[in-house]
Amino acid sequence: MENIIEQVEAWLIPAGFAVAMSGGWALGRLWGRRFSGETGEDPGTKFIDASTALLGLLLAFTFAIALGRYDQRRLAVVAESNAIGDFYTCASLLQEPFRSRLQDVIRDYAQEQLDTPHETLIGADEKRATQQSREKFARMTDITNEAIAAGTPIALSLTTDLNNVTSSNASRLAVYQERLPWSIVFLLFLASVVPAFLVGEKQSASQKVHASGTISFIVLVTLVVFVILDLNQPHSGIIKVSQDSLARAIQSMSK
Repeated sequence: MENIIEQVEAWLIPAGFAVAMSGGWALGRLWGRRFSGETGEDPGTKFIDASTALLGLLLAFTFAIALGRYDQRRLAVVAESNAIGDFYTCASLLQEPFRSRLQDVIRDYAQEQLDTPHETLIGADEKRATQQSREKFARMTDITNEAIAAGTPIALSLTTDLNNVTSSNASRLAVYQERLPWSIVFLLFLASVVPAFLVGEKQSASQKVHASGTISFIVLVTLVVFVILDLNQPHSGIIKVSQDSLARAIQSMSK
């Protein structure tokens, strides 16, 4: 189910929310005609307040989750950029020919990560990019082994920085696999439709239709849901993680 939600354009699901909320409000108006003309305090208003408060709580909860995962992805890119830069600096301390060979591979790897970031790829493209990264890792490991076998005095630092590059890459790919559970999206859908239904019922019973307030409520909820789901789709969403830190790291790798 998470894969289905990810493959659908981010704006389509909020549009479905808007249609469902509008339909719920219209259905509530039809249902509320049974109570048209009744006077006195309506205890049903308490359910409207409770359901609206629950909707606000769920929106805040899911927005916090989506924004938190966006921050994790951003920090993962920075961590990998720093790891690549540290490894390149460490490689500059090697003797030739290991220094040039290793720096060239590191530079090519960083440029490849910038040009074809794995988080924007799906399916066959993602597998191909992963295979290319593994080949670069293998070449960096081979050159590192050769330098260590030749007796380089920075063997420990070189090995540590190589491990940091591979670990940071794995961590970045892992955080891009995290998704908002579909059950929360479905619960958010129900929590959006129910208040719209109750509001429509109340307006019909009181014979007072607040079109501007109803439309504003539906539009605001739809926009918040759109941002939440867009943050939940790092592969195809509008809100992307900046790759500037990786670009700066590449610029610092002078040939």
